[in-house]
Amino acid sequence: VQLQASGGGLVQAGGSLRLSCAASGRIFSNYRMAWFRQTPGQEREFVAAINWSSGTIWYADFVKGRFAISRDAAKRTGYLQMNSLKPEDTAVYYCALGAPILSAVRMSNGYAYWGQGTLVTVSS
Repeated sequence: VQLQASGGGLVQAGGSLRLSCAASGRIFSNYRMAWFRQTPGQEREFVAAINWSSGTIWYADFVKGRFAISRDAAKRTGYLQMNSLKPEDTAVYYCALGAPILSAVRMSNGYAYWGQGTLVTVSS
């Protein structure tokens, strides 16, 4: 499986961006797609995840209704809609795919496949 993330860019605080993650290869029904983010010198941080078949969703607490994860199975693409962006949301955002157990959904080591990352910069 290969993942291609896109959609990052520069946006003013309060603005919106939609990230996309296109997958090639077989996506098994038990897979989950997730978004993580990382800033220099920091650990990769969980943002959101979605079960590819059922659509069950998990969010990090800091999302607080601002972000929405979704997927289009026919297009083999996942999305992260980010609204009300803040300067502290500035990071490289990575999409990931794998079959983590429930207790590991928010852990980066639960995912086997990773996209290349897309930079999101939010100016104040």
